[in-house]
Amino acid sequence: MPLLYLLPPLGTVLIWSGNMTINQLSVGAIAPSSIAFLRWLLALLVLTPFLLPAAWRARAIIRREWPKLAVLGALGMGLWQGLAYMAAETTSATNMGILAAMVPLLTVLLSALILREPPSLGGVIGGVIALFGVLVLLGQGDPRSLLALEVAKGDALMVVAATCYAAYGVMLRRWSLGLSPWVLLYAQICFAVLLLLPSYLLGPMTPVDSGNVWLILYAGIPASIITTFLWMRAIGQIGASKASIFINLMPLFSALIAMAFLGERLGPHHLLGGGLTLAGVLMAQTLTRPLRAPPETAAVARGEPRRPC
Repeated sequence: MPLLYLLPPLGTVLIWSGNMTINQLSVGAIAPSSIAFLRWLLALLVLTPFLLPAAWRARAIIRREWPKLAVLGALGMGLWQGLAYMAAETTSATNMGILAAMVPLLTVLLSALILREPPSLGGVIGGVIALFGVLVLLGQGDPRSLLALEVAKGDALMVVAATCYAAYGVMLRRWSLGLSPWVLLYAQICFAVLLLLPSYLLGPMTPVDSGNVWLILYAGIPASIITTFLWMRAIGQIGASKASIFINLMPLFSALIAMAFLGERLGPHHLLGGGLTLAGVLMAQTLTRPLRAPPETAAVARGEPRRPC
């Protein structure tokens, strides 16, 4: 695999790590329904001058594939981040990080169920190792301490959010819509804005002020436009299951960002948890042999003749 293929998922997760902080900082500063809608409205306004002509030329495809585009917009943009903003009100950042780390394993499971892709040896073992690394990191060296965390409504919302984003990656891989990546992104944003509009109008519409405008700017441009495009590139280049393994790097990147900007100190649990997480990611990228061979391959291995096409 070319090393350049690793840059899109790494860049995505780095920006997401910053956005996890935005989720927490938005509590009390802006309503979840407001920031969930305004971030994608901002993204739509920024992209429209550049992408509307191309989208208009592809209007026949968009008209034909609009149900799929609406599903992708709802899963990957509306529900994933909308539920995360709601979860931040009733759960901790530690819980959110742990549950977000479920996305890789959920993606492997959904890929096997929906795409009929047998999980790879590295994907399963690496996913488990990386998840354990996340638990060590967030449990400050003792994963068992996480068992004492209080279960809150936000935890359930994050489970649903993680499942939605895993499904987004799998369906994006399954559906070949015949659109260029930027037009595909633009079309999804359009549907996300339409789907989030009712909750914005019905919910508490927080006014934009100097205290929350920078939250919207970060969420609307780096965390919406740039990350979504990079993530689509990652899924197209290395697949949903492998790309989602990189999500386990979020706690590690978050710790490094805290060291650089907040003066937090690196402890032994950061080294151990980060090392396990990195090892799991590398294992998933290198051990690509499926756990079970496709029927044709298995038949040939047994010495049986190939079936005619």
